[in-house]
Amino acid sequence: MVLRYHFPMAIQLTEAARSRMQDYLAKTAGAVGVRFGVKRTGCSGYAYTVDVAEAMTSNDVEFYLDGVHVLVDRKWLPFVDGTEIDFERQGINAQFVFKNPNATGECGCGESFTVAPAA
Repeated sequence: MVLRYHFPMAIQLTEAARSRMQDYLAKTAGAVGVRFGVKRTGCSGYAYTVDVAEAMTSNDVEFYLDGVHVLVDRKWLPFVDGTEIDFERQGINAQFVFKNPNATGECGCGESFTVAPAA
């Protein structure tokens, strides 16, 4: 069963993030959207993932955000609920930046984060 939300709920995109995702999806054959999630890694425990989604799964929750189809595995929703995704360029570096109200700490290098035990 795929849950469908046709309004912003758990995830928000800035204009820069939306534009970057739309540009990349337009250049990627077979993409059905953007997969946003979390993986266990780093010194703080978790890191964000942003990838092209080539298919949906039965665990996916869909969000349609300003023309971008974002998929989130339902097991990661407690970790990312309310997150704002931005895209920043600084010199030759470009990356997505996350403002997550659920994060209780971050590692010094900014690559990973911690969430409250209830998540």
